[in-house]
Amino acid sequence: MPTYDACLIDVFETVLSVDHLRHGAALADRAGVSTEAFTAAAGRWGPLVTDGRATLGEALAVVLADCGVVADDDLVASLVAADRELITELAVLHDDSVPFLESLRAAGVRTAFVSNCAENTRPLLEELGLSGLVDELVLSCEVGVAKPEPGIFRLALERLDVPAERAVLVDDQASYCAGATALGLAAVRIDRRHGQGDVDTLAALTGRLTAGT
Repeated sequence: MPTYDACLIDVFETVLSVDHLRHGAALADRAGVSTEAFTAAAGRWGPLVTDGRATLGEALAVVLADCGVVADDDLVASLVAADRELITELAVLHDDSVPFLESLRAAGVRTAFVSNCAENTRPLLEELGLSGLVDELVLSCEVGVAKPEPGIFRLALERLDVPAERAVLVDDQASYCAGATALGLAAVRIDRRHGQGDVDTLAALTGRLTAGT
């Protein structure tokens, strides 16, 4: 049998990467403001977008106001659309991600993407063909709670119908891994920059999760 019955998988910097500096600079350019001002204002709204307290459109309207731009509905809508286009354009899907997900499914391991993210993430996962490779999408902006809070992990486990002791989290953030282990899950930290992680690729992890199948 596989090592675990379920695997909770982070999205950004684990399955795929996005150049967020370029993303922010491009949005600022389209808004007609400096990258520095836009980034500073957006940073204050990031947590509210991440846990669903604000939509991306609501956040962008305030960000533009903070930058001295009178934002009408058309401008905000155009920036929301641009955000979605840019994140898709800048996303880099790591070569080992699809084989990793396919190997888990073949081994009978239930899977969920568990991500701290904005509302642009579900369309991105669908565009890249990743949504159909997991059993559940547990996205912080949709469920109202973000890692490392225990609620997001509990919800993922409930949806997968797997107890914590039979599940593992794969994530690039040490604090998120700690949040998972506090609930009784196992956790593996991935660091694709070959730094502080337990592994630096998903390929290195596959055998450990599907052993015995």
